[in-house]
Amino acid sequence: MIERTLLMVKPDATGRGLAGEIVGRLEKGGFKLVAIRSLTLTRSEAESFYGVHRERPFFGDLVEYITSGMVVPMVLEKENAILDLREFIGATNPAEARKGSIRSDMGTDIQHNAVHSSDGPDTARREISFFFTERELVQVV
Repeated sequence: MIERTLLMVKPDATGRGLAGEIVGRLEKGGFKLVAIRSLTLTRSEAESFYGVHRERPFFGDLVEYITSGMVVPMVLEKENAILDLREFIGATNPAEARKGSIRSDMGTDIQHNAVHSSDGPDTARREISFFFTERELVQVV
């Protein structure tokens, strides 16, 4: 089934100039780019985006980190995009990520792991609509 999902290049990766390499890897991996932009999240936006983690002890550090620089959110499309992307980018902790995955190659620790991706269909819909209007989503043929 063709799905859409969100991937966001995080500040640690944009700060090291890795956004282009990440997009290239994704396209070579069979993911179609549907929408992309760059921005710096405000504290309020970051708190909203990561609201599901509000009660976790790392929430404050996560908000500080994600607002520390530019992020590059993008919508990707592919058959089984959500699960395939999670596999493609590797485990959250780069030390545990599959060799050759984005997080293994570009992440430095569990927080500075280069990218965020949606973890399920409901999350993907919510996260895509957080960054993009329906009008901005290209119809890929």
